[in-house]
Amino acid sequence: MLRQAGRGGETVLIVIARAVILALAVLAATSVRADTAPCAPETITIRADDGVAEFAVEIADTSASRAKGLMFREEMPADAGMLFVYDDADQVAFWMKNTPLSLDIIFFNRHGVICSITEAATPFSTDRIPSGCAAQTVLELNAGVAAARGLKRGAPARHPAIMDPVWACE
Repeated sequence: MLRQAGRGGETVLIVIARAVILALAVLAATSVRADTAPCAPETITIRADDGVAEFAVEIADTSASRAKGLMFREEMPADAGMLFVYDDADQVAFWMKNTPLSLDIIFFNRHGVICSITEAATPFSTDRIPSGCAAQTVLELNAGVAAARGLKRGAPARHPAIMDPVWACE
């Protein structure tokens, strides 16, 4: 509704002010929705330097699937990975036995925040790669992807398996 004013300039200013307020309200509502978007079990979303990074993931949430991991895999798409899910956050360690791919291993705490990253783990190595933090989920990506996508310690992730997320699903 326009306020009738003695001068036409005041009426135009009121219309413009209301349009700006409406635009800001729409922008704020859109921003909130982007932060609480629905999650799918086959995708993990991580806040990165330049926005968000999304990866298609295979889930390893049983002892058997976690033990096998990406062993014997010779290739994996750059936008894909394997997400290891544990019932509780705890110190974990990985190795690269029977794994021909060099991998970035990203450890997330119970809140879905990156607490440690091991870049370019050596293929076929039996050396332990410790989390260095209490990890509840672990993401394996092709070597170099973490740095290329701007993933860093302290960045939050969104996925339905995250126990107590700081960046929640809708």
